[in-house]
Amino acid sequence: RRGSRIIALAKEQSKNFSVVQAFDLDGKFESLKPYAESSGKKKLKCDVLIDFSGPEGADGSAEAARISKKAVVIGSTGFDDRFLVKVRSIARSIPVVFSSNMSVGVNVMLALVAEAAKKLSDDFAIQMSEAHHCHKKDAPSGTALMLLREIAQAKKWNAARTQKEKGLIRSIREGEIVGDHTVIFSGPAETIEITHRARSRDTFARGALLAAQFVSKKSKGLYTMKDVLAGPKR
Repeated sequence: RRGSRIIALAKEQSKNFSVVQAFDLDGKFESLKPYAESSGKKKLKCDVLIDFSGPEGADGSAEAARISKKAVVIGSTGFDDRFLVKVRSIARSIPVVFSSNMSVGVNVMLALVAEAAKKLSDDFAIQMSEAHHCHKKDAPSGTALMLLREIAQAKKWNAARTQKEKGLIRSIREGEIVGDHTVIFSGPAETIEITHRARSRDTFARGALLAAQFVSKKSKGLYTMKDVLAGPKR
């Protein structure tokens, strides 16, 4: 679903983008295998490969990009530590943008939450909730975990405390909710709520295209949406 919106928006911005090929992995990455052959007979014919397939296909996409020496944007969630190690390794030879959420608004929210966590005392209890469509497999969402990492860093929590807080994130899976995230700071006499609601998958698609433009100008390295939004000055 996100992939189809990326294609549609890229075609609308034909001055900046040209869709060379699209893969519907359907839970597998068999269609990518010819592009990941070590013989190098077949390689990706593009500047940037954008992957939203999740753990099922991102491994093949990352390998195909490495062999083809092309940039890659990976914007899904649910990855294990093994894949994260692989991404860091691949980024030594090609440019990679890797983020659990490509939304510009969510990445602004990350900064706001970190600032609030840093300035508010421990008298403020922290709660978090996230809601997504019933098809989403992972819980808590990758974005909720990104928010938790920002809070943990600001509060200087240890690993055990961070893991405990992860178990307290409220996750909802119902209907066709695109993605809602709320962080609540509850103090003795006041409450602060920071919320982001995605009204359309276009927010992720636009962010992915922005990331593709950014990474197409890089030689190698691992980047996040923070780097993308910081622009050339970063």
